[in-house]
Amino acid sequence: MDGAIGIRLRHLLDQLDGDVAKIYRALDLADYRPRFSPIVRTLVAQGPLSVRALADAVGVTHSAASQTVAQLTRAGFATQEPGPTDARQRVVHLTDRTRSLLPLIEAEWAATTAAITTLDKELPVPLETFLTELQTALTRRSFHARITDEAGEQLRG
Repeated sequence: MDGAIGIRLRHLLDQLDGDVAKIYRALDLADYRPRFSPIVRTLVAQGPLSVRALADAVGVTHSAASQTVAQLTRAGFATQEPGPTDARQRVVHLTDRTRSLLPLIEAEWAATTAAITTLDKELPVPLETFLTELQTALTRRSFHARITDEAGEQLRG
C-alpha cells in the first residue's frame, strides 16, 4: 500500500462514519449525518451561533462548517437567520425537530464515545492521541513542506 495513505485514511473515515450512519438509519434518522453531531452539540451547549463561531468552536474551516450547516438546514435540523448587527452574517439555530431528537443524538454520541474507548484498548496508541499528535506535527511543518523537502528541486514551483 505504499503511497496510498490518503486512500486508506478516507476508507477508515468512511468506515467509521458509515457504521455510525447505520445506527441513525436503525433509529429512523436516515437524513441525520454523523458530521452533524459536533455542530448540534455545540449549538446545544452555546446556543445560536454564527457559522464562523461554529467553525471555531468545532475546530473546522469556515467552508466545512458552512457546508455542514447547509446540509443541516436542508434536512430540517437547523435554520439560519440574519445576524443581529450584520444581515450578511448567518446565525444558526436548532429546529424543534432537532431538539426533540436530542435524547437519541446524545445516546448515540455516548455509545460512540464508549466504543472508541473500547477500540483504543486494541490500539498501541489511543486514536485521539494519535490524531492530536499527527495534527500537531503537520501544524509544525506541513505535509506540503515535507513532500517538497523530500523531492528537492524536482517538485518546487
